[in-house]
Amino acid sequence: QVQLVESGGDSVQAGTSLRLSCETSGFAFKLAYIGWFRQAPGKEREGVAAMNADDTSTYAASVLGRFTLSRDSARNSVYLQMNPLTPEDSAIYYCSARPLHWRGVGAGILPASDFEYWGQGTRVTVSS
Repeated sequence: QVQLVESGGDSVQAGTSLRLSCETSGFAFKLAYIGWFRQAPGKEREGVAAMNADDTSTYAASVLGRFTLSRDSARNSVYLQMNPLTPEDSAIYYCSARPLHWRGVGAGILPASDFEYWGQGTRVTVSS
């Protein structure tokens, strides 16, 4: 069974840091394109960051320089380091995957509708 499980969300103050984890199983993680999305109340789902199997990555302009992707292939996991956080980062964050996919760095983040697998989400709340 395919699973993507996010963790690490919390309620924090602006200016602090969090690291979100996405633990995966049930598919070829090392050949997949992994994305992070977020959705705040009343807003559309927004692509935050994405990583190819070769570790090349793209970031939304709103998080560039503050968020960083990394992976631990031995654990089939991807991490999203967020530093520093702002109130505008408050949302539910979702991990997603599309097997056997690669996207050019200059092409932006793949649309949410093109991802095959999704996690359940983890909530991040940032207070002023």
